[in-house]
Amino acid sequence: MSLKIFDKWEVENINVNDPGLKNYINLKPVIIPKTFGRFTGKQFHKSQMNIIERFANHLFVAGHRGKKHFISSGRNVGKTFKVWKIVKDAFDILEEKTKKNPIEVFVRAIENAALREEITSFQVGGIIVRKAVITSPQRRVDIALRLICQGAYQKAFDNPKKMAECLADEIFAAYNNDSQNSYAVKEKERKEREAAGAR
Repeated sequence: MSLKIFDKWEVENINVNDPGLKNYINLKPVIIPKTFGRFTGKQFHKSQMNIIERFANHLFVAGHRGKKHFISSGRNVGKTFKVWKIVKDAFDILEEKTKKNPIEVFVRAIENAALREEITSFQVGGIIVRKAVITSPQRRVDIALRLICQGAYQKAFDNPKKMAECLADEIFAAYNNDSQNSYAVKEKERKEREAAGAR
């Protein structure tokens, strides 16, 4: 008998297609994706956590996105069961919509939303220079998770649709690489365009 995420979805047959992210998207099978911080003292501890747990942690506080951050973000802090329910409901919707394993759909969405290049600023003499740099794999995963959460929060704000539905919509749009409907893919493309201009 194999372990399944939330006792519903298998992860053993899911592969990460992006070779740069292979070591940073952990798909170790667990029933409840929570490690209670047991890896925090170790280097690269995030890579040892299941990707669903990392995603749930981002949902506690989606992060700064304009002034709405103060209203919309931080509502779920400490409410672990509430976040798990949002993720589980979103995956149920994805499974119904795609007829595929929602964990696999989610991994493809991360791969599509993970930017490859961004801009950094540094001072040379008296001027600030902007230069394109290659994004590290760990940061690529972190930013993709953050953008997916922020996009879902943005869709759910002032909207009668539930958070789980908005999260499923965002993941589905990122899975389809749809920059019109996915905030994460749109932001990734914008940052990569900026980096290409500063090369």
